[in-house]
Amino acid sequence: MKLSYCIVNTNGREHLPACLAAIDAGEEDEVIVLDNASDDGSAQLVGDQARLIALRQREGKAANDSRLLSEARGEYALLLNEDAELHPGAAGALVRALDDDPRAAAVGAQLVSSEGEPVPCAWRLPGVGPALAVATGVQKLLVTQSGGTRRREAGWCQSSALLVRRSAAEEVGFLDPDFFVYSDETDFCKRLRDAGWRILFDPAAVATHHNQLSTDRAAEGRRLAEFHRNRDLYMRKHHSTGERLLTRALWVLAYLERAVFASDRRRMLRHARHELVGGSGDGIREAAGAARPSVPEDPSGS
Repeated sequence: MKLSYCIVNTNGREHLPACLAAIDAGEEDEVIVLDNASDDGSAQLVGDQARLIALRQREGKAANDSRLLSEARGEYALLLNEDAELHPGAAGALVRALDDDPRAAAVGAQLVSSEGEPVPCAWRLPGVGPALAVATGVQKLLVTQSGGTRRREAGWCQSSALLVRRSAAEEVGFLDPDFFVYSDETDFCKRLRDAGWRILFDPAAVATHHNQLSTDRAAEGRRLAEFHRNRDLYMRKHHSTGERLLTRALWVLAYLERAVFASDRRRMLRHARHELVGGSGDGIREAAGAARPSVPEDPSGS
């Protein structure tokens, strides 16, 4: 089997049907939906459109994607969020990218907003240099690696629409479940690169990303805590203490600079505070553990 479409769904009733409808699977492809203990009835919308893996307890995005990569039968697995919609020809462009480069482990699509505007979705790997570029206002020039019209190598790509060579993912042990959400794909791409693989970005493949998580204003505090906690975890895992602290200081400076001019000044200041303390406090992980939605037994035993 060449291609497995692998979708993580967490309370995605609003977006999951469109995500599934946008998939143009061939007769020999497969579509898998991992339902992350949803309590909005979205899992029941899958029907016979895909193989359903229904979790009874919510897990993190890294654990979800690792489960899908291990369950998939295709040579390639296209990781998708439930709020992502592939544009026509996107899957084919991503497959061609990996076919053309046997040492490429993953390739990311160009993501566009709900309004159709391209959004940054590929970057250099985090560190002192990229943080300095952000603090000095040259992020778009030196850190962001998406955009343009040509396929290119990147440090890491967002996993909302990311095609992965399953053999490479298995080689590095899939994604690290210590990253509940945020920085999980950054760490994954870093480990793939360390193992000698390449990460690509291909603007010929386009997907709309509705960014469901960021629109939940009620959960913004938990989201910011989780974001900065996991960025700190990445730095602890891959960099020295000195590099981690210097990077943190540069990011705090960047957020304070943005707060001076930003319309959402308070949000930038909250970012600065969470960055300063490494994302302490309750995040999305704690919310998921506390909620423990009641989900019926999966008769398949998954």
